[in-house]
Amino acid sequence: MLSLSTARRLKAAGLAWTPALHDFFGIPDRGFDDRVFVISDMSVDVELLKGRSIVTFNGTSEWALDYEMTTELVWLPTEAQLREILEHRLWAELQPALSLVSAPNIHQCMIRFQGQSLTFDAPDASEAYAAALLHILEQESSL
Repeated sequence: MLSLSTARRLKAAGLAWTPALHDFFGIPDRGFDDRVFVISDMSVDVELLKGRSIVTFNGTSEWALDYEMTTELVWLPTEAQLREILEHRLWAELQPALSLVSAPNIHQCMIRFQGQSLTFDAPDASEAYAAALLHILEQESSL
């Protein structure tokens, strides 16, 4: 999963988010930096009943955080979402290229952007895709 720090960099670079069912997000700087939240249409909890693990289904849940403005949240796009965004951003290229090569402990995202072949290395696929997307966003914002 994408790190909160990388997701924050993508947000700062202009990655837009329209929240959707099953999206992951973080709530930074509020004591929840190590928690990942998901948009769901049902609250499901894991509890212990007589020493055994059970899953409970709740229609609604009460919590100290009644609401948060989406501008205060940080989207944690999945590997598939990052790849889809990259494909969309690279669509207009004359020779669009996007590939991912994976080996133990290293993933390389290769793109062709503005006539250049570029490679972005990271310890996991999401981070490699995010590095490529961050590069694109930064180049677009400097135009």
